[in-house]
Amino acid sequence: MSASSVAPILSTHDLTRRFGEFTAVDRLSLSVNAGEIFGLIGPNGAGKTTTIKMLTTLLPITSGDATIAGYDVRYDAAEVRRNIGYVPQLISADAQVSGYENLWVFARLYSIPGAEREGRIRDALEFMGLSSVADELVKNYSGGMIRRLEIAQALMHRPRILFLDEPTVGLDPLARDAVWEQIERLRGHFGTSLVLTTHYMEEADRLCERIAVLHRGKVVALGTPADLKASLGRAGTTLQDVFIHYAGEEVELSGGYREAGRTRRVAVRLE
Repeated sequence: MSASSVAPILSTHDLTRRFGEFTAVDRLSLSVNAGEIFGLIGPNGAGKTTTIKMLTTLLPITSGDATIAGYDVRYDAAEVRRNIGYVPQLISADAQVSGYENLWVFARLYSIPGAEREGRIRDALEFMGLSSVADELVKNYSGGMIRRLEIAQALMHRPRILFLDEPTVGLDPLARDAVWEQIERLRGHFGTSLVLTTHYMEEADRLCERIAVLHRGKVVALGTPADLKASLGRAGTTLQDVFIHYAGEEVELSGGYREAGRTRRVAVRLE
């Protein structure tokens, strides 16, 4: 069966979200293929996080349609949640308990059977490179370790698609590289589809097979990184150049637990 004949894991048609008179997401239509890493880029306020929140059933859809794994996001929310994982910008790990205990809580939340729970937790810790610090309090983790733990949390129930909202915001270059490596391994190991938002153009260029550029709630460009760069018709074009061309402005970019939390809180307020 050809890739073109396989139904997408995610599909939206005229997806819209309004806050009063303000339209945050405006008739968004796109699809994500099974196993694909798909990126959403755009300036602050472009609607990236609002889109993610609608697709993860955290924010009601004003109009339009969205399906995930064949389930309607509005009418089959429980089934949608069983098929997705979500790593938000704000820290979701509990700083006062260990990494192992965080995963144990998520295993319970996802109703993973008791007989499977220990194995799932140990597998997730090993996969994300956290086995050696499993019993340490999360407040002593670095920012990169926290992010990897949060990805492990979101994978406990083995979702078919994982949403990552600014997965490396606030991390230093070495920590970003470590998270990138884990994200790239996810698809190969689990076959997981990924949708990520980012302000780091090198991150989008490296990780994403296709990218949608959002501006004022609309998709203004869509394609592979190579196609988007070629669309400008200039040699040596970067994804940063693409961003400036379609969004009309440059990317604005913004440690440990406290530093990561502070950076992510600022990022959320800006979005």
